[in-house]
Amino acid sequence: MQSTDLGNKESGKIWHRKPSPATRDGRTSIHQLFVERLLCAKDASKCWGRRRNKTHFRFSGVLWSLRIGVIIVNIIHNTSDYHPKVLRFLNVAFDGTGDCLIAGDHQGNIYVFDLYGNRFNLVQRTAQACTALAFNLRRKSEFLVALADYSIKCFDTVTKELVSWMRGHESSVFSISVHASGKYAITTSSDTAQLWDLDTFQRKRKLNIRQSVGIQKVFFLPLSNTILSCFKDNSIFAWECDTLFCKYQLPAPPESSSILYKVFAVTRDGRILAAGGKSNHLHLWCLEARQLFRIIQMPTKVRAIRHLEFLPDSFDAGSNQVLGVLSQDGIMRFINIQTCKLLFEIGSLDEGISSSVISPHGRYIASIMENGSLNIYSVQALTQEINKPPLPLVKVIEDLPKNKLSSSDLKMKVTSGRVQQPAKSRGSKIQTRILKQDLTSDFESKKNELPDGLNKKRLQILLKGYGEYPTKYRMFIWRSLLQLPENHTAFSSLIDKGTHVTFLNLQKKYPIKSRKLLRVLQRTLSALAHWSVIFSDTPYLPLLAFPFVKLFQNNQLICFEVIATLIINWCQHWFEYFPNPPINILSMIENVLAFHDKELLQHFIDHDITSQLYAWPLLETVFSEVLTREEWLKLFDNIFSNHPSFLLMTVVAYNVCSRVPLLNCNLKDDFETVEDMQAEADQQRAEDEAWYQKQELLRKAEETRREMLLQEEEKIIQQRQRLAAVKRELKVKEMHLQDAARRRFLKLQQDQQEMELRRLDDEIGRKVYMRDREIAATARDLEMRQLELESQKRLYEKNLTENQAAVAKEMRADADAYRRKVDVEEHMFHKLIEAGETQNQETQKVIKENLAKAEQACLNTDWQIQSLHKQKRDDLQRNRCYQQVAKLLRENRRKEIERLNAMVEQEAKKWKEAEGKEFCLRSAKKASALSDASRKWFLKQEINAAVEHAENPCHKEEPRFQNEQEDSSCLPRTSHLNASSEMHPSTQISLNRRAVEWDTTEQNLIQKVRNLRQRLTAQARHRCQTPHLLAA
Repeated sequence: MQSTDLGNKESGKIWHRKPSPATRDGRTSIHQLFVERLLCAKDASKCWGRRRNKTHFRFSGVLWSLRIGVIIVNIIHNTSDYHPKVLRFLNVAFDGTGDCLIAGDHQGNIYVFDLYGNRFNLVQRTAQACTALAFNLRRKSEFLVALADYSIKCFDTVTKELVSWMRGHESSVFSISVHASGKYAITTSSDTAQLWDLDTFQRKRKLNIRQSVGIQKVFFLPLSNTILSCFKDNSIFAWECDTLFCKYQLPAPPESSSILYKVFAVTRDGRILAAGGKSNHLHLWCLEARQLFRIIQMPTKVRAIRHLEFLPDSFDAGSNQVLGVLSQDGIMRFINIQTCKLLFEIGSLDEGISSSVISPHGRYIASIMENGSLNIYSVQALTQEINKPPLPLVKVIEDLPKNKLSSSDLKMKVTSGRVQQPAKSRGSKIQTRILKQDLTSDFESKKNELPDGLNKKRLQILLKGYGEYPTKYRMFIWRSLLQLPENHTAFSSLIDKGTHVTFLNLQKKYPIKSRKLLRVLQRTLSALAHWSVIFSDTPYLPLLAFPFVKLFQNNQLICFEVIATLIINWCQHWFEYFPNPPINILSMIENVLAFHDKELLQHFIDHDITSQLYAWPLLETVFSEVLTREEWLKLFDNIFSNHPSFLLMTVVAYNVCSRVPLLNCNLKDDFETVEDMQAEADQQRAEDEAWYQKQELLRKAEETRREMLLQEEEKIIQQRQRLAAVKRELKVKEMHLQDAARRRFLKLQQDQQEMELRRLDDEIGRKVYMRDREIAATARDLEMRQLELESQKRLYEKNLTENQAAVAKEMRADADAYRRKVDVEEHMFHKLIEAGETQNQETQKVIKENLAKAEQACLNTDWQIQSLHKQKRDDLQRNRCYQQVAKLLRENRRKEIERLNAMVEQEAKKWKEAEGKEFCLRSAKKASALSDASRKWFLKQEINAAVEHAENPCHKEEPRFQNEQEDSSCLPRTSHLNASSEMHPSTQISLNRRAVEWDTTEQNLIQKVRNLRQRLTAQARHRCQTPHLLAA
C-alpha cells in the first residue's frame, strides 16, 4: 500500500512510480503496453515492469498498477510547521465520471484528486470546515461545498474562483443531493431542506417542519424526477420535483422490527430503498410497490449502522445487488441483498472507517478513516475472490503416493457456507482462505442479548461505572435481565384459587399498617403456595417476598414473577435440606469466608457460632432488615446483573465489613445482639441518614427557594430589560416609521417639486413655442406689410407718372385739365398723407405689441428667476441675457421714438409745404381771375370804343389818351397778373422738385424702417435661442 502525504503542496502526483524497463530508445509504446497487458491477463509470470508490490499501466501513457492491491493509495495530510499536526479529511465526493474525486479537511482545504491523471490539486481554501460536498453538477468543473457557517458555496476547479454564495440555513448542512440533470440541488440540515436552482443559484422552495419532527435526509431518486424526504419519526414521503406534489407515503414498518431510521441508500434504478439505524436490522423497501419486502439481520457484531451505499455494477442495469453497510465498529461489510451473504469487508477495528463513498461506475471506494486519512480501494481487487470462475466439474482421481497419508490429511472441515478441500502440497501456488465462524463468540453474544434491545454486557459496564441503574429505568432493566414471561393467564389461574389456608392469619404474625400492602402480600404468597406446595410450609417466604411486594405492589404479576424467578435461579438449592436451612449453601459461604477472612471464621468457631447465625438470617430476609431502601436496590441491581453466586459473596462481604464488632463479641447472645445491634445501628444510621437527607433536602429546598426567588427576580429584571428593550425597539421602530414617513413625505415633496419643475419646463417650452410662433407670425406679417408697401409704392409711382403725364397734357391742353390734375394731385396727396398716418398708426401698434411682448418676456423672465432661485449661476447668466434684451428693447424704443419724432417733424413740414402750395394755388387762382376780368374789361372798353368811334368818328383824341393812360395805369396790375401767370410754371417746377425730394425722403424712411424691422427680427430670434440655452 502506497501512502502519500500532501504536506504543504498545492499540486503533485497521488502516487509515485519507479522507472519501468523500456524498449526502443528508452520509451515504451502504447501498443506494447496493450499487448503485454493482455499477456498479463493470461500469464502473470510474463508481465513486464513488475515491482515488488505494484505494476502501473495506462492507455494514455501514464502507467497504472497491473496488480492493484485492495488499497490503491492512502492519502494523509500533515503540516510541516514548527508543531506538525494532522489535518483530518471530513468529506469526499466523486464526480460524474468516477475518475475524479474531491475531498475537504477540517481547515477548509479542498483538494481535487484525478485518479486517471494521477494528479492532485488544491482548488480552494475556505478557512472553515466543510460539512458536505457535491461534485456531480451540470458544469463539470464546478462543485458545491457546505461550510460550518451554514452557507453553501459554489467554486470552479479550473479558475479556482467563487461562482455563487447561497445562504438560508440556520444549522449545519450535512447533505447535498444533486438532480440527475445537474440543474437542481437539495441541501439538508436538521431543521429544514431547501431546493436550489443551479442555473441562477436562487432558492426555489423550502421544506419547513415542526420542531418536534427532525429531518434525517432529503435527496433525489436517481434517474427520476422524484424527491424522497425521510424524517426522524420514520415517515418517508415522495414528492414531484417540478410541482412538489406529494406522490405517496411509505407505510410504517411493523412493530416487531421497528427501528428508527438514520441512514438510507437507493439503487441506481430507484426501485429499492435500504434503511437502517441503531440496530443490526436492515429494511428493504420496494418503492414501486411501496411496501417493505425484506428485513436483513446483520451479524451480531453489528449493533448500529452508520452508513449505507449500493455498489454499482455495469451489468446489472441499475438494479444493484451489493450493499455496503458501515457499522459502529468502523468496518464496512458488503452483502448481497438477494442471497443475504457477506461478500467482503473493508476496514478493521484498528483502522476504522468514518465515512465512505463509491464511484458511479463502481471501480473505486473512497473512505475517510477514523484517523483522518483517505483510503482509495479497488473494487476489482476486493471482488477478485468472488468473481473467480467455478471449479471444473471433472475431477481426476490420482493414485496414492508412496508415502501414506495420515488421518489428519483426509479430514475436511465444514464451515458456514463453504467446504474446505484437503490440504494440498506446498508446491501449489493456489492458497485457499477458510473463513471460520466463531461459535463461542456467537453463543456469548446471544447469551448477552436481552429483550427490548438491551445487552447484558453493556448493562454491566453501565452498572460498573455508576454503581446502580437509573431509577427511572430500573424496573424495566430488571424485567429485561430476569426475562420475565409476563404470563397473565397462569397468574390469573393462581389468583383465582383464592387465599391459601396457610396465609389466612398472616396479619397476626406480620402486622402491617397498610391493608393494601397486606392484601397484596397475602395474594402473592398464596399464589406461590398454589404454584408449589413446598412454599406453603416455608417459614421465611414472607420475609423474602415482603421487599419485592412493597416494591411492586402496583403490579402483582411482575411481583410474583420476580419472586418466582429469584427463587428458581438464586434459591434453587435452598430446599435440598428442607425444612432445615440449606446446609450446602451455608457451607459454601463458610468456605468463602475461610478463604477471605480466616481470623473471623476462627473466632466464630471458637465461640460456637455457626453459619446459621451469621449467614442464614441475611439470606432469608435478602438483606431487607440490614439495608436501607436505596442500598437494597443497589444491591439487587448487582445481584440480578451477575451470577447467582454473587448473593453468597454478598453475605460474606457483609460479615467481613462487620468484623470489628463481631471480633469483640465473646458470647453467643452477644453475636445475636450484635446482629440486632448491627441492624439497629443500620436502622439508626438509616434514620440518621434520612434525617440528614431531610435536613439536606430542607437546606436544598431553602436554597432552591432562594434560587427560585433570585431566578424570579432575575426573570423580573430580564422581563423589565426585555420590556425596556421592547420599548426601545418600539421607540426605534417608531423612529424608523417616522423617519420612513418623513422620507416618504420628502420624497413626495421632491416628486411634487419635480412634477412642478416638469410642468414649468413644459410651460416654458409651450411659451417659447408660442413666442416662436408669434415671432414667426410677426415676421410673416412684416414681410406681408413690406410687400404691401412695395406694391403701394409701385402703385403710387405708377399713379404719379400717370398724373404727371395727365397734368402735362392738361397744361398743354387747357387750364381745366390742369385744375383737374391739381385736384387729382391734391387728392392723391391727401390720400398719401392718410396712408402715411395709417402706416404710422400700424407701426405704433406693432411697436406697442412688441413692447408688450417684451414686458411679458421680462415678467416671464422674473417668474422663471423666482422659480429657479437655487440655480444662481444660470440665473445670473439668464439675467444678463435678459438685461441685454431689455437694453436692446430700450434702444429700439428710443430709436423708434426718434423715428416717430422724425416722422412727425416730416409730417409738419409736409403740412407747411402743403399749406404754402395751397396758398400759391389760391394766389394763382386769384391772379387768373383778375387777368380774366381785366381782359374782359379791356375787350369791353375796346368794343365800346369801337362802337363809339363808329358812331362819332370826329371825337377828340385827348379823352382816349387819358383813357389809355388810365388803361396804362391799370396795365401794371395786369402785367403783374400776367407775370404772376407767367411765373406759375416755375412754381410748378418747384412743386415737382419738392415732390421728387419727398419721394427720396420717403424711400430713405422706408429703407430705415426695413433695416429696423430686420434688426428687430434678428433680436427676436436671438431671444428665442437664449431661453433654450438657459434651459439647457
